[in-house]
Amino acid sequence: MEQVRNPKSCLETEIENFGFSEKEIGSQGLRKQILRKGISWKTPFPGDEVEVHFSGCIDGGEHLASSRDKGSPFRFKLGQCEVIKGWDEGIVTMRQGERAIFTIPPNLAYGEAGSPPLVPPNSTLIYDIEMLSWSTVKDITGDGGVLKKITMEGEGWATPRDADEVLVKCEARLEDGKIAYKSDSLEFQIGDADHVCPAISKAVKTMRKGERAELAVKSSYGFHQYGNGSVPPASNLIVQLELVSWRSVIDITGDKKVLKKIIKPGEGFDRPNEGSLVKVIYIGKLEDGTIVERKGSVEEAFEFITLEAEQINEGLERAITTMKKGEQALVTLCAGYLSGQYESSMVSFNSMVHYEVELIDFTKEKPFWKMDSEEKIEACERKKNDGNLLFKSGKFPRASKKYEKAAKYIEFDHSFTEDEKHRANGLRLSCHLNNAACKLKMGDYIEALRLCSKVLQSDPSNVKALFRRCQAYLRINEYEKGEADIRRALNIDPNNRDVKLEYKQLKQKQRESEKHEAEFFTTMLSRLA
Repeated sequence: MEQVRNPKSCLETEIENFGFSEKEIGSQGLRKQILRKGISWKTPFPGDEVEVHFSGCIDGGEHLASSRDKGSPFRFKLGQCEVIKGWDEGIVTMRQGERAIFTIPPNLAYGEAGSPPLVPPNSTLIYDIEMLSWSTVKDITGDGGVLKKITMEGEGWATPRDADEVLVKCEARLEDGKIAYKSDSLEFQIGDADHVCPAISKAVKTMRKGERAELAVKSSYGFHQYGNGSVPPASNLIVQLELVSWRSVIDITGDKKVLKKIIKPGEGFDRPNEGSLVKVIYIGKLEDGTIVERKGSVEEAFEFITLEAEQINEGLERAITTMKKGEQALVTLCAGYLSGQYESSMVSFNSMVHYEVELIDFTKEKPFWKMDSEEKIEACERKKNDGNLLFKSGKFPRASKKYEKAAKYIEFDHSFTEDEKHRANGLRLSCHLNNAACKLKMGDYIEALRLCSKVLQSDPSNVKALFRRCQAYLRINEYEKGEADIRRALNIDPNNRDVKLEYKQLKQKQRESEKHEAEFFTTMLSRLA
């Protein structure tokens, strides 16, 4: 019969809840028997600084060192070859408060050489280890330039992002312990601090609100601007850093022309969508404080429907649709979202307008799947009319989106009556045709072709569809296909003035193309000769 090992054979310890089964860790003979379970699900990672109590012995032999006898825990960095390999591989599996017996074979301990005079060659070691705590140490830069150890956990899960404005407490010491820099209220925008101290800019992006950390900073990531001053050049630093708070800065348009800084977070998760009834208070100012626009008040908020015609500046409107109820934000509009909105004497092309905005409340538009047939048709007509207004004002991309949304309201008409189907079909074709006109203005000729072809599948004699598809064909030099469409349109409506003009333009382009081809081939033949 196989002899049963007694893990306590050489360890005189009081063990709680003894009786968990022994398990093998890895494939090199390391075994672990839990004596007391831990109090969380987390385990340390290689590089973390761990704190343990331990006592050990040689299997069947002498006792080794014990931190319990010394009365102080043992600290080391996990996975950095500061202890035997069996410890590194075993302790990485432990949770806080856990206590376990590890049986470590020679190949994971001191091997054939042993560790004279205490550990003979080829010795198996047994350790009773208790995980007290650990501090996570992360290599933020990946090159050892900034090592971060959390000294106090922060709140929640969110961390600052690029462009966010952060407020930190910071103390930097030289390697000899001398304070080189200290601030209880250092405020900066992430990224902008790189020229001062890249380590702080990089570290705060990994921190949660209220978190405190210790940074080991190489000179290349230190306080550049303080060289030859309080921080000598090429100085390594130990930085104590606390993230007090931050304000999120969101690039609404992706080109930094509309930026939103959250001053006060809103409620819940919901935000206005297209067609929402929104109530806001806002005031727009130039950088010198001059007020250029003011809407709404505490007594009576300004109301508007999102993404509708000309009610509000487009950039500001897009920012408002990212806000939550009760949110307060500072929205900055740059060139490209200012033209025609303000008096030219007040706002130049290079101006920036800062809006202080509060979203008081909003009511979202009823989803189309909750509408009855009549409501869907009415919503389609309303969106189509909104698109017409935008088209007339030259806002073709926004008009196109209106037509697309209008068509979606009546995309599925299986519940419509025959009369409703007739009305819906007419609206659908009109939306596609108007959208094709937008696509032509936007230079998206392939999409214009697709929309016109979709109309012609339902109505092969639709003159507008033939006319606009011909226009698209001309833009991509498909003259034969364009001529076929315009001839069909002329046969259907021979007196249509626009169709006649388009036909003349087509013939002119064909002549120019033929002339160009003839000149090209003449040149080629002359070169060959």
